[in-house]
Amino acid sequence: MGSTATTANVAHETLARVYASSDVGATRALYDEWATTYDAEMADASQNYVGPALAAACVLRTLGPEATARAAVLDAGCGTGLVGLHLARAGARTIDGIDLSPGMLAVARKTGVYRALDAVDMSGPLPPRDGTYEVAVCIGTFTQGHVGPGAMDELVRVVKPQGLVVATVLAAIWETGGYAAKVAALVADSRAKLLGAELIDYRQGAGVQARLVVLQVL
Repeated sequence: MGSTATTANVAHETLARVYASSDVGATRALYDEWATTYDAEMADASQNYVGPALAAACVLRTLGPEATARAAVLDAGCGTGLVGLHLARAGARTIDGIDLSPGMLAVARKTGVYRALDAVDMSGPLPPRDGTYEVAVCIGTFTQGHVGPGAMDELVRVVKPQGLVVATVLAAIWETGGYAAKVAALVADSRAKLLGAELIDYRQGAGVQARLVVLQVL
């Protein structure tokens, strides 16, 4: 009981620190510090972070098993590799990951599911060339104090026509953070078709919801 309560408190406190950070260097350092305990704390009943599982299930449901197995996938903001693990279980075989935190990437590397892992600040241009991937996923990164809606332009850019962008956006900032407007602009500019923006229970234990945005690149 005490151990579970301690884990819950640590997770809440660390999330509060991360959300409050507005400096890229400070955010990187916080995630580096958190990397070794992140998975256990986010799996705790106080968080029950199911976003990665829901995103992988969405990719499999939308593409089907054969296309999922063939797809080259970019896991943007991959963290410790939770999304990559779920994608691999769903049948994905070619997964590249990028993240701000070298500490998180070190943990992700141990999963063995990534073809390549690179430290990238998603607030700027992404390294891949236009149309490199069939799928880009970005789970848990469009949240308070993190990456702004402009990064969606980059995710669309690196995905091939008819490919998918699957991303979560914290519900509390969907409108106020400019994400809904960015998605609407991508659709209006005929860069993407909106397949869904379902409201999901993303950190179930904490009662936190997110929009699960699914875009087909045009």
